[in-house]
Amino acid sequence: MNHAPMNHDSYSDDYLRGILRRTKTIAMVGASPNWNRPSYFVMKYLQAKGFRVIPVNPRAAGEEILGEPVVATLADVPVPVDMVDVFRASDAAPGIVEDAIKVGAKTVWMQIGVRHDAAAARAEAAGLDVVMNHCPKIEYSRLCGELGWSGVNTGILTSRRRKVV
Repeated sequence: MNHAPMNHDSYSDDYLRGILRRTKTIAMVGASPNWNRPSYFVMKYLQAKGFRVIPVNPRAAGEEILGEPVVATLADVPVPVDMVDVFRASDAAPGIVEDAIKVGAKTVWMQIGVRHDAAAARAEAAGLDVVMNHCPKIEYSRLCGELGWSGVNTGILTSRRRKVV
């Protein structure tokens, strides 16, 4: 874990890669059972890459999302958590960080648009790694060369000259 002051405006690829490599279990706070919400898509992608993602959502507690039972709070997650992925508004971050510290998480990862510098400082003071305003799905796919946006890495777009038949 990194314990030096972190520049949260820019993360090195090595820092992000290190977090993703050592993460096995992710508690996704704010996971939605709605298939067209970003959290659902991110959860499905991360599961396909071998991560266990446990959805945390008090309104959906007792239901299942993508085969995983939904729990109401981080304290209800039945296994050790490596990463807490935050799909909530920035003002919810301090409480989520406190819960992440209590359950022994190693990383707090705040999704795109989620940033709370005081919560990040609290997490870092407790020994957790912090990422803000980034998506683990996007970073994982970028670091692995899998980005599929707009034909990238699909074979549709290429820098090679087309062969004329």
